[in-house]
Amino acid sequence: MTKLYATFDGEVFRPEEPVELSPNTQVRITVELTEANPGGKKRMSFLDTARSLKLQGPPDWSSRFEEYLYGDAGDEAKPRE
Repeated sequence: MTKLYATFDGEVFRPEEPVELSPNTQVRITVELTEANPGGKKRMSFLDTARSLKLQGPPDWSSRFEEYLYGDAGDEAKPRE
């Protein structure tokens, strides 16, 4: 018997970790509600993850990201790396 944790999204159960079963394998599922965070792992939102990276850059990064990403408009002839 295998125990796994899953989240019901309103339509299907989504396992929180990979499940080693072949597609279309029939199983019996017994639903038991658990605490919101089994195993004690803190679930981080995208914003929490982004903040934890502590990225640094110029203050106008968001408004000029293409310039920083691709270079000045005059640099169009240069190949992108």
